Amino acid sequence: MKVAEAMTKNPRAIEPEASLRDCARKMRELDIGCLAVVENGRLKGVVTDRDICCRAVAENRDLDRTPVREIMSHPVNYCYANQHLTQAAQLMKAGHNRRLPVVDGEGSFVGMLSVDDVALFSHELAGGVLDVASPRVK
Repeated sequence: MKVAEAMTKNPRAIEPEASLRDCARKMRELDIGCLAVVENGRLKGVVTDRDICCRAVAENRDLDRTPVREIMSHPVNYCYANQHLTQAAQLMKAGHNRRLPVVDGEGSFVGMLSVDDVALFSHELAGGVLDVASPRVK
């Protein structure tokens, strides 16, 4: 199975110059915890609710004046829409990622693959990702 068959299509994204407050509002409205950061159709990074909390709020940054680009994770692991789902799951596992942006052959952002998407097709693959991507309580 190809990544394109499992990924979330029509993914949501935000521009690198958007404010962190706008980013947080968009996440709340969409009920998601991660947005791809895209400029001119190209993937630049990802920003998570945890990034906003740990890299912005904890550092007392101004949420209205700080652009997403200042706290986004980059470079970012990603996969291709035409890759096999097993390969993408291996990338997620190696990078300890619960979500993986998906690009097409030209490098344009086209989707997002989550561990939940993987689980719909293989509990075994998803379990392998979760084993390394989920924090453990000590």
